[in-house]
Amino acid sequence: MIEDGRTAIVDLSYLVASALFIVGLKQLSSPATARRGNQLSILGMAIAIVATFLLPEIEGDNLVLIVVGIVIGTAIGIVPARQVKMTAMPQLVAAFNGMGGITAALVSISEFSQKSEVGRGEGLSIVLGTLIGAVSFTGSAVAFLKLQERISGRPIVFPRQQLYNAGIFAAIGLLGLLVIVLQDGNFARSLLVLLFLASLALGTLLVLPIGGADMPVVIALLNSATGLAAALTGFVLGNQALVIAGALVGASGTLLTMLMAKAMNRSVTNVIFGAFGAIAPGAAGAAGGGEAKPIREISVEDAAVPLAYAQRVIIVPGYGLAVAQAQHAVRELADLLEGRGVDVRYAIHPVAGRMPGHMNVLLAEANVSYDRLYEMERINDDFARTDVALVIGANDVTNPAAREDTASPIYGMPILNVDQAASVIVLKRSMKSGFAGIENELFHNENTSMLFGDAKESIDRLIGAVKAA
Repeated sequence: MIEDGRTAIVDLSYLVASALFIVGLKQLSSPATARRGNQLSILGMAIAIVATFLLPEIEGDNLVLIVVGIVIGTAIGIVPARQVKMTAMPQLVAAFNGMGGITAALVSISEFSQKSEVGRGEGLSIVLGTLIGAVSFTGSAVAFLKLQERISGRPIVFPRQQLYNAGIFAAIGLLGLLVIVLQDGNFARSLLVLLFLASLALGTLLVLPIGGADMPVVIALLNSATGLAAALTGFVLGNQALVIAGALVGASGTLLTMLMAKAMNRSVTNVIFGAFGAIAPGAAGAAGGGEAKPIREISVEDAAVPLAYAQRVIIVPGYGLAVAQAQHAVRELADLLEGRGVDVRYAIHPVAGRMPGHMNVLLAEANVSYDRLYEMERINDDFARTDVALVIGANDVTNPAAREDTASPIYGMPILNVDQAASVIVLKRSMKSGFAGIENELFHNENTSMLFGDAKESIDRLIGAVKAA
């Protein structure tokens, strides 16, 4: 009777936790409610964890191991979460996402090893959980290394790579089928371990050919995969909260992946198989060969004059803003211009930065008002009626080649119509190309001026020059 009562409490707690997950996820859709959404989701997870301790099988050595795991995991998670810079947030997301994937895979293998009898449906969940979790882990690891610039952000390819991928995938399919048919026994367990190792290799090979420009899509896709792996693990464990939480992450990650791919005008299949990141031979050569195209370099004082006397200014943030930690200086400049009667808005491209929403998070950290942030679709037509477009570190998302050059690897990707502004001021450290590895034609337009240097230092000097103008 007591055991039945504890089980009822656990089930009710899981229901409450699941409701909090759903409400929290809904509130993450708006910057105004995102903080509360995070808090509700954290509360739901805390309730689910506490309820799990009430399960009849959680006792003795199991209880000690769980507590030790929670303590170690909390210690490992808190340090980077508190110390990581906003520029490295995509890497942190990739690392945490990979940890979720490998956990799901190892739990699936452990459950299969301990069970004396496994049904076909449960065997399928174990195989898929192992496969997807392992692919998510190594895929996230490669994404982390690319984002951290430990390996090249450009596509890494070798001869017959897709053939090897197809062979590994076929081997995984055969191993999975054998595991499901055999159901148990030492041979089946060995096959599952082989499937796990093959899946680790597949995850690595799938992400290596994807270029750095695709990282927002890759992160969203891997996040979806980890959620699906967690949901499958929930079926194996018979844990309703894990099933619901994993399904929510998987569904939201899938939707986000589709939105990111749409923003690049690419199919998810193209992204997965490295079609987007590859540099077209002609495009790559154009960036590095031939005569150097002219640019117009200006001083801080020259840049301050059109800003100070403009009526409408659109600020376009990019990864260069994140690297320089210039978000607070940008907000100070915008406040100064608004004090002079200038209409200042921010244009946010869906894939600006290195993960979905990267620019929104940076600007929110600087207390930029949410109503000043405009998505690409809402603001693109306004560039033609704008006096000055101030581009801070954004590269590929402002490149007119996406509209005009059919040989460009980013051709067809929707971009911000920065080049249509009366005057364009670009803040960059150098003429180095962006994630796509190609030159930005915007920099050579007649209405474009280049202000070289660290973005934060340049903006600090701009603030002083605008005040003096």
